[in-house]
Amino acid sequence: MESTLSIIKPDAVAKNVIGKIVDRFESNGLRIAAMKKMQLSVDDAKAFYIVHASRPFYGELVKFMISGPVVVMVLEGENAVAKNRELMGATNPKEALKGTIRADFAESIDANAVHGSDSAENAKNEIEFFFSRREIN
Repeated sequence: MESTLSIIKPDAVAKNVIGKIVDRFESNGLRIAAMKKMQLSVDDAKAFYIVHASRPFYGELVKFMISGPVVVMVLEGENAVAKNRELMGATNPKEALKGTIRADFAESIDANAVHGSDSAENAKNEIEFFFSRREIN
């Protein structure tokens, strides 16, 4: 059993497709162990995406992530990190395979509907960023 973090980003929340995205996870063997809707502060977004601080898109990413509420989830299942990344599709929705979350719900490489941990180690850190142990069931 593996855990990973998923964020439904402001663009997908604004489109009211939270349930459709959650259904993709559940229909493909991932279980929701924790979930909450929240508004990120500038400090939250900066801290969470600190690994991208030196990249030219960092400021725009922070601005986008605070533009509206997000839904943060802990997903569990066999090979959860890889499964979630497969379900999300390529970062650029124009390159994402048909039927993936980004192909179906994302507008652009910037407004790409979802975030998912890229490794088990990052998943652990990202989950701890958003959730206390007692919030995960």
